[in-house]
Amino acid sequence: MECAFVTGATGLLGNNTVHTLLQRNIKVKALVRSVEKARKQFGDLPVEWIQGNLLDVEKFSQHLQGCDTLLHTAAYFRDSYKGGKHWQILYDTNVKATELLLAAAYKAGVRQAVHVSSIAVLQGGPEDLIDETMSRPEHGADDYYRSKILSEQVVHEFLRKHPDMSISMVLPGWMFGPGDIGPTSSGQFLLDFVQRKLPGVLPGTFSVVDARDVALHLIAAAEKGRSGERYLAAGRHMDMGSIFEALASVSGVAAPQRKVPLAMLRLIASVYEVYHLITGKPVLISTSTVKLMAQERGRTHFSHDKSARELGSSFRPVEQTLADTLKWYRDNDYLADNGAPLSTLD
Repeated sequence: MECAFVTGATGLLGNNTVHTLLQRNIKVKALVRSVEKARKQFGDLPVEWIQGNLLDVEKFSQHLQGCDTLLHTAAYFRDSYKGGKHWQILYDTNVKATELLLAAAYKAGVRQAVHVSSIAVLQGGPEDLIDETMSRPEHGADDYYRSKILSEQVVHEFLRKHPDMSISMVLPGWMFGPGDIGPTSSGQFLLDFVQRKLPGVLPGTFSVVDARDVALHLIAAAEKGRSGERYLAAGRHMDMGSIFEALASVSGVAAPQRKVPLAMLRLIASVYEVYHLITGKPVLISTSTVKLMAQERGRTHFSHDKSARELGSSFRPVEQTLADTLKWYRDNDYLADNGAPLSTLD
């Protein structure tokens, strides 16, 4: 890999992918929607910023020329869980734009790509160890999950028509990490924890992963992955209580102890949805979020045997991820220094 085109470059995964590529002396063309955000994210790093939007691939497609690898990290996700319905923008961004992007990359001479999929495309029973073969059916999936299932179908259809193209897929879990300027839902969760805004322990399980480790999975998939194959980068299976304990240990902030019943969350989410309907403003807890939390509880234990075997991939401790992320937020003035000690891990 000599020159990589990275979509979603200012996002949590995208920016960590860009930094990792630069550390390996690989030239980067970074697709960004906002030059101001790119400047804040990358400063004077040797990145070629390409201002553009996935909803209009044609306007930036010429910049794919000269690249040998496409790393497609961009997706519409966060706003789809902030109230209301978002199917059209989910489809246009995650499905249609992926189809157009692959076509543009191929036309520009790119023959290698990694598509960032999601654990959303997999499904197992409660407490099952889920691997890459356990596909989720489109029927019954929520809108975001369905969009990721369809985006994978786009990849496979493109490969069927273009067998000389190599495209592998990496499936991340709930990502945390430095450089989360959004912030994403995970970043906001950490900020709320430190500022003692979380009401209690939510009834859910999660697969927690460092965005820097996912970035390493992307590069390894480009270098070693097999075309048409999925590679899990889901991280560690944890319940909310365990996440709180890890956060308390690295932040010095006591974790909430009160458990929040699912019925209460449903009621709160219903009230928030009415607020969103009236004001159009995003909400903290939507009915989609609560439904997903209930549906996926206990179904977040993923096997990384294939990724370890074929890509040589591994994961750093969750405590290190959380400590590094909180330190980044404090260093970048997202958090006022409230005197709470922040552990540093070697």
